[in-house]
Amino acid sequence: MTTNAILATEELMSSHQPSSTVPLDADDQRWSAVLARDASHDGEFVFAVSSTGVYCRPSCAARRPRRQNVRFFGGPDAAERAGYRACLRCRPRAQSGNKESDNVKAICRFIEQHLDESLTLQRLGKEFHQSPFHLQRRFRAVLGITPREYADSCRLRTLKRNLQAGDSVTRAMYDAGYGSSSRLYEKTASQLGMTPDKYRRGAIAATIRYACADSPLGRMLVAATERGICSIQFGRTDAELMEGLKREFPFAVRKIDDSGVRPWIEALLRHMVGKDLDSSLPLDIRATAFQRCVWSYLQAIPFGKTKSYLQVAKGIGRPSASRAVARACATNPVAVAIPCHRVVREDGSMGGYRWGIERKKALLEMERQ
Repeated sequence: MTTNAILATEELMSSHQPSSTVPLDADDQRWSAVLARDASHDGEFVFAVSSTGVYCRPSCAARRPRRQNVRFFGGPDAAERAGYRACLRCRPRAQSGNKESDNVKAICRFIEQHLDESLTLQRLGKEFHQSPFHLQRRFRAVLGITPREYADSCRLRTLKRNLQAGDSVTRAMYDAGYGSSSRLYEKTASQLGMTPDKYRRGAIAATIRYACADSPLGRMLVAATERGICSIQFGRTDAELMEGLKREFPFAVRKIDDSGVRPWIEALLRHMVGKDLDSSLPLDIRATAFQRCVWSYLQAIPFGKTKSYLQVAKGIGRPSASRAVARACATNPVAVAIPCHRVVREDGSMGGYRWGIERKKALLEMERQ
């Protein structure tokens, strides 16, 4: 056989050999990404662990499994067809296909899982293979807040949940990721509207003054702590309003104070019929970083004008957060003072309103007149 014939035969034989080395190389690269918790590969594949029956994204913060227990799949559907279920920690199905958005989601998951650690921009940048400057800029462009503000809101949410569950302040503090009691009180007193120990007891030892009055929308209750207005509600009767206040502050010392609260009631009534709201009207409200961002934007909507949920989301730099904007409007504790009634659906229909659609229509009609 000639040399050329030998070479041709070898080439033909090699083309029919099973290419077992290619998948192994690909899986080795995937395993390296899993070991490095490399978020840049999130959305490209998932890995499943036979010993737990769970599949995860590459950046999952859970303890690394043994290599022999790991299988790789192109996506969640393939993993679930093979009998695996999604990890509740890293939520691999949360991928949207938008790489920038998914990258920010991965950063959020990392922050949530490391609240008890120092999360500097330098550390996040190293973890996600980005410069600290670009990471913060992209994060803010998607969420409207910085990574630090997001971490603060996560700690506050965990703290509130733990305090409401009856944990001691010390235990709740450390579980939420606060390193010291001085930092806890410095960070949370203004956000909770009271000290953590008072919040734990449902605001026991805190005095809340309130008064009820007639308004164009029915009976109105205005309640305030020593720092400012904490609740503005509408209802049919005073008993209904008192029940709502009790649910919000179940163990507070609630005292009627008509003369003390009356100036604020009059300012709100004047505002309903076209007067500017007194800029010195003090508000004492609890809020996450996202809620504060939404509520500040709502206060800038001109009197008599409306915005859609999508317009608000775009206005705060969160164009995909229309539903979250709607939730922030629904949890607004100070009606009229924060004008969530000025947010409507894209088609101009009313959407929801905590105090009823008819009251929302009436408020907007009064403003238009």
